[in-house]
Amino acid sequence: MRNFLLLRVLDRFKFVFKKFKIDYPVLRKILQIKLLMDTRRLPSSAVNNVNKKKDKNYFFTSLLVYAFMGLFIFVPLTIVIDNMFVLMSIVFGILLFLITSTVISEFSTVLLDLRDKSIILTKPVENKTLSAAKFLHILNYLSSITFSLTLPLIITLFIKLVLKESLIFSVMFILVLLLEFILLNLFIIVITTLLYIFILKYFSGEKLKDIINYIQILLTITIIIGYQVVVRIFQFENLFKIDFVARWYHCFIPPLWFGAPFEVIFNNQYNVIYLINVFLFIFVPVVTFIIYLKLIPKFEESLAKLNSSDTKKKNKFSKWRFSKLLVKKEEHKFYKISSLLMKKERDFKLRVYPSLGISLVFPFIFIFQNASLGIEGVGIYYIYFCALMIPSLVMTLSYSSNYKGAWIYYTTPIKDKFVIVKASLKAIIIRLLLPLFIVESIIFIYILGMKILIDLLAVFLGFIAFVAICSKIHGNRLPMSDSIDNINKGQGMFIFLTMLILGIFPLFHYISSIFNYGIYIYCVILIIFNLIIWKLFFIKKS
Repeated sequence: MRNFLLLRVLDRFKFVFKKFKIDYPVLRKILQIKLLMDTRRLPSSAVNNVNKKKDKNYFFTSLLVYAFMGLFIFVPLTIVIDNMFVLMSIVFGILLFLITSTVISEFSTVLLDLRDKSIILTKPVENKTLSAAKFLHILNYLSSITFSLTLPLIITLFIKLVLKESLIFSVMFILVLLLEFILLNLFIIVITTLLYIFILKYFSGEKLKDIINYIQILLTITIIIGYQVVVRIFQFENLFKIDFVARWYHCFIPPLWFGAPFEVIFNNQYNVIYLINVFLFIFVPVVTFIIYLKLIPKFEESLAKLNSSDTKKKNKFSKWRFSKLLVKKEEHKFYKISSLLMKKERDFKLRVYPSLGISLVFPFIFIFQNASLGIEGVGIYYIYFCALMIPSLVMTLSYSSNYKGAWIYYTTPIKDKFVIVKASLKAIIIRLLLPLFIVESIIFIYILGMKILIDLLAVFLGFIAFVAICSKIHGNRLPMSDSIDNINKGQGMFIFLTMLILGIFPLFHYISSIFNYGIYIYCVILIIFNLIIWKLFFIKKS
């Protein structure tokens, strides 16, 4: 078994563990297995890549991705910003967000793992040893991510300081920076654990799982669209060349705690605000860590709630549904099943919700990017970027990690599978597509005015037709009926065909707008087209 660098370092300090009465040989073996499993874990941000290769080190691959992110996030900031306090505060603010999101999305399964208690603690292993192994495991993971993210920053900063100051100054600065990275990771682990303790005290385990899932989604969206902000950073170059004026309320902003030591140590700024921030930088992580040690036994007890589920009261208005106006009576049960699957299936949300977020943001990114060209005549067509998520929605709905439950479809008295397929597609339209489109429409009306209402109707009618077309190309599959491991099979051709067809709708929309009353005729044509394809594509064959 691999002898990891962390284990070789810990071997030098095994006397410390013995002093705290921790069984070091057992701790080392547990940690060695956990580190080995890390190399096989597929990151949640790469959730769509499910084709796993044997013996591939996914952890190392993810570190390369983080290093690439750091290159585009931190290097421009380092070049542009001259004030080191401002630079370090911004850097630690970004790190605080990214690493906290990462520990929640990637390592919540480690912090909240109940299998260790049932597998390891049934052996002659003390709870103290297992808790220490967990903590060191997560600290090593976060330190590796932090170092990968900030390696471009460290190199750029070192070169900048050597040219501006001296070699000794640069080395000392980097050493302080590395020390702060360790304290930052310690602070994040403790705060995250305390947050979990609070949630488990007042909420059920299901609520905590939902919160973790939403943070995973937020992290994925941030990674995908973050470069849109980063590539525009040089447009705000002058805004970053600022002189910082310390105020009393800055003591309540954690990133400034980590920036203050650089100002005090290297710039000899002994302002009271800076000194308070330095004190908080040392005091808060230490105190929270002591609290963490005291609450660990209580946290372990609270983990039992993860096996509990919510008992929600039925909504007194649940008998009435807007969907009953659009969904046939025979379809309604399957519509409810598909809606519940989309709401409860965490794999589905993790794969689909990022595309929803991207579809919500992309139209406005392109609008503001091309504002100099004028959006009066072409701005409405950017809303078609919302349809980019439709193929992903239709395709993902047919896959699940619990696909064996699809046997229930074959026990129903309705033998026409297209009733189930149509119900699931209507669930996509009503529960996901329609709310997103309403939000987009309100913003577009605010930007372009009420005159685009008929254009928005044409766009939505096109979206409804596109949903049916995507389902037909995908084979009109039953919802959640195939293994998630098969999701990438034929995906490239499916995406290519659907994107090709999607381009036809804004083209016809534009052509119709050239003629007087053309857009109204186009809407009528789309209504007829929808009636035909929704009938033709879902006819039961003998």
